[in-house]
Amino acid sequence: MRVLVAMSGGVDSSVAAALMVAEGHDAVGATLKLWGGSSDSGCCSVADVDDARRVAQQLGITHHVFNLAGDFDRAVVAPYVASHVAGRSPNPCIECNRHIKFDRLLARARRLGFDALVTGHHARVAPGEPGVAHRLLRGVDPAKDQSYVLSMLGQSQLDRVVLPVGELTKVQVRTEAARLGLRTAAKPDSQDVCFIHSAEGRGGFLSRRMDLHEATVIDGGTGEQVGSVDAVELVTVGQRRGMGHGADGQRRYVVAVDVPRRRVTVGGARDAASDSVVLAPGSLTWVSGPLASGSLALSQMSAHGRAVLGTFESTRAGTRIGFAEPERPVAPGQTVALYDPADPDSVLGAGIAA
Repeated sequence: MRVLVAMSGGVDSSVAAALMVAEGHDAVGATLKLWGGSSDSGCCSVADVDDARRVAQQLGITHHVFNLAGDFDRAVVAPYVASHVAGRSPNPCIECNRHIKFDRLLARARRLGFDALVTGHHARVAPGEPGVAHRLLRGVDPAKDQSYVLSMLGQSQLDRVVLPVGELTKVQVRTEAARLGLRTAAKPDSQDVCFIHSAEGRGGFLSRRMDLHEATVIDGGTGEQVGSVDAVELVTVGQRRGMGHGADGQRRYVVAVDVPRRRVTVGGARDAASDSVVLAPGSLTWVSGPLASGSLALSQMSAHGRAVLGTFESTRAGTRIGFAEPERPVAPGQTVALYDPADPDSVLGAGIAA
């Protein structure tokens, strides 16, 4: 099989490429140039491109660099900024997977005659049931599982995607990289948004691209002003950092963010709890087919969050997931990944919180 391996310069994609070579596939490495600004968070820096190139040399495979910076700016960075202007909490890594890796890059792989696109994500593609070719499953390492950030993939993508390291734990990945003498064997994992430099952080990045506004913090129970924040656009529903404590000594959580009125409403843990999440119209994607209204589903609201049981409800008025028990609120703009309660490793689909 002729495969294009997306090599980010990290250990996972390095080992993914090595496994393809070991299996006898005709592998070619490709690193994406996505961000022209400064970066020190992984997968977008000059050093990462060099690491990927050197690993390809070690493996004896051809390596290319594809410049998709324009696409990345339009499909990931610009919407990221626009979401903060509107007081939403976007997930740029998911949007990069949706629009860049498994859209632009996958399309290019097809045009160039490759049979499949290989990535280093910790997730698995498995055979489906009759009528459904593929299932998307969690990686075998719970601590490194990345099925959440791939939860928007459908059958057309899974038909041409290979995820070899999903069958390995992280320890096994690093052990294999060390055995092969790959230069990325001990390289730390990327943790942050790749286009935001740690020296400036999210606030510094956004302040150069949009206006940030001070806002008052209001106690939702009494209606009294209890503080202020420097930038309402940087506050997230459910946030507790920087919100202080109430009169009862308990920590306060953000219950609502109103950007136009420059207001942040806070309350106790009970005030912040929610019994459901509404999904934005048009945001639902399915691995195989849509759930019937009234079906049970496990909902995961962050990359390594706890999956909670709820009921999927779809009507003409919209789509919501009612939780079996009150949960911390889901910030607008966050992805809600859905898993099968009968097989908690199996991804059903995803939507974006309204």
